[in-house]
Amino acid sequence: MRALSSRGSSGAQLLLPEVLARIDNLDLLARTVVEGFLNGLHRSIYLGLSLDFAEHRPYMPGDDIRRIDWRLYGRTDRHYIKLFEAETNANFVVLLDVSRSMSYGTHSVTKLEYAKYLAACLTYFSRHQRDRVGLITLDQDVVDYIPASARNLDLCLHTLHRAEATRAGDLRKPLLKATESLQRKGILVLISDFYQDPDEVMDAVRLLQSPGHDVIVFHVLDPSELEFPFEGPSNFRDMETGEEIPLVPVKVKEGYQGLLSDHREELKERFTAAEVDYTFLDTSKPLDHALFHLLLHREKRSRVR
Repeated sequence: MRALSSRGSSGAQLLLPEVLARIDNLDLLARTVVEGFLNGLHRSIYLGLSLDFAEHRPYMPGDDIRRIDWRLYGRTDRHYIKLFEAETNANFVVLLDVSRSMSYGTHSVTKLEYAKYLAACLTYFSRHQRDRVGLITLDQDVVDYIPASARNLDLCLHTLHRAEATRAGDLRKPLLKATESLQRKGILVLISDFYQDPDEVMDAVRLLQSPGHDVIVFHVLDPSELEFPFEGPSNFRDMETGEEIPLVPVKVKEGYQGLLSDHREELKERFTAAEVDYTFLDTSKPLDHALFHLLLHREKRSRVR
């Protein structure tokens, strides 16, 4: 769509995981990515999606002059910008899978590191929208819980920075606990590699939907999990259970890729049928796809509202 134009090559380079890995500060990383991303759009679609007036703020260089309140200017001789309610003041909570399988990675970042970058950027962006932001990290249980608040951005980023993948995972128990804590309807973003049976995944995610939350899922995988580029006979270790399995990769590659493709397709179909917004992410790719997706989701949501 016209509102979301193509980014230049320099902007895309900024969002590459290997570049982001050099920034050892999630606040700086999130601010750099989000502000650079928004500056790369031809026009803003993230304010004024609703006709409900929210407040004024002083005009700043670079603001769209069409948003100036000229009547107020006539009374005060000062330029003020109209802000509208749109998606503001919503609860936005990221649920981040920190189970052991998320620690896998074969390039510049692991799945967990990529997911942390993504979570930081989405949280920073949503606070930029004046949402209340929160965070839940989970494996076989809830590890950290930060309730949604307008004051919790720094706490969310600090918690993301120290998040580690140390235990096996199981979505149902922690998501059930999360549902009990998240009483007010809002936007919930679940980031995981979804290494569970699709039936178990869907049973767990439906728990989030039951109170009426708007649920978005990001499915993250390492490129080696997709391509299976291994050659010589090796022992492959299950990162959740620690079990080792001897394999000859060339003999199982085709079957493995078929099973993984079927798993991804089944998840996509079942999430779509359940009205859960699903996006797949390769951890070697830039983050702009995920940010574009959230913008489009919010615009669609505002039109429905």
